[in-house]
Amino acid sequence: MSEKLVVVGQGAAGLPLAMRAVEAGFRVVGVDADEWLVKRLNAGEPCDGADESALAAAHASGRYTATAGYADAADFDVCAVTVPVRMRGGAPDLDALTDVGERIAPLLRPGATVVLESTAYPGTTEEWLGPLLEDGSGLAPGEDFHLGYSPARREPGNPRWRLANIPRLVSGVGPAALERVTAFYGRLVREVVPVSSPRTAELAGLLETVFTHVNTALANEVSLFAAQLGVDAWEAVEAASTRPFGYLRFAPSPGLDAPCLPLDASLLPWRVRRGGDRTFRLVELANDVNEHMADEVVARLGRALNRRCRSIRGSRILLLGLTPIEVPKALCRLGARVRAADPGAADLLLPAGIELVEPANAELARADAVVVLSGDDCFDYDRVQRASRFVFDTRDRCRGANVERL
Repeated sequence: MSEKLVVVGQGAAGLPLAMRAVEAGFRVVGVDADEWLVKRLNAGEPCDGADESALAAAHASGRYTATAGYADAADFDVCAVTVPVRMRGGAPDLDALTDVGERIAPLLRPGATVVLESTAYPGTTEEWLGPLLEDGSGLAPGEDFHLGYSPARREPGNPRWRLANIPRLVSGVGPAALERVTAFYGRLVREVVPVSSPRTAELAGLLETVFTHVNTALANEVSLFAAQLGVDAWEAVEAASTRPFGYLRFAPSPGLDAPCLPLDASLLPWRVRRGGDRTFRLVELANDVNEHMADEVVARLGRALNRRCRSIRGSRILLLGLTPIEVPKALCRLGARVRAADPGAADLLLPAGIELVEPANAELARADAVVVLSGDDCFDYDRVQRASRFVFDTRDRCRGANVERL
């Protein structure tokens, strides 16, 4: 009989892992506290992390089921935990991880493997999850069961990089655990990169997050100054990108595509402060820049409308994309008549006053301003530019005399 894998969390990290594991021959139980999500998954409806065809193949194999409880999780060989660790009140909120640990511990059996994939501060696996599992099971990590950490890696909207072809960092509490964790991910991905300890893997995962966060903040701040200087920030970004060494392209954005990014990045400054009197100033500055980009988008849009003898209040504004959600919220507060087109709107909690529409030519033409927020190629941007009176583009998707870019 094939090995049994339990994946706790069926979101953007856990669901692709579950789908890939089914392809690799595992029997997979996907656990998620969201009962509505579980119903959608068991009905084969597309969700964040897996499309309809992947779910259909998983169900057809007979080796995947989603559940909101842990009864079907018993007797697992491997358990991967993907629930988020967030910041609350300036400190990590470990409530979700604690709940999972307490529920998984009684199901542990000798020889089983537990891997944490959630973004975590250095020490989370060994200082928090390990003792939690030991207290609830009577089994010791490194002796009776195997415990490891492997940071999830994903880039939403990038078809080139999927779970199977992204190198995977792995670690374990002791040599035997590292061997087991390496063997598990070796069945799922092309390249496995072992590191010496869970702390190293946790720090590496945070370093990746901080790198994206800080460099996005740099691009965003450059876009603010470029506008003041009368320079096209996007042209400058493309020009700098021609340098073949020592530079990676990061573009301005209306806010972070992953709202959890600043919270995840803040785990590292918290851990640094906990260990002494130092601060991680670079991350704190990046937080400040990125958190205010939605305000900048609204302010720039307001100035652009003013030049056209309009104000935000009373203007008909069509948003192509709904994230960052702070933008539509601010526009509604300021009295705009907000329409929005977003294929993922069903998964969002929409602010009151927003009408969902299809971006047909007539809808585009009626808008006083069309605002491109989406970073995905889910709209015909050439048609958007032609049919619209004015486009405020935060993603460098449109060109033309009627287009202003962030």
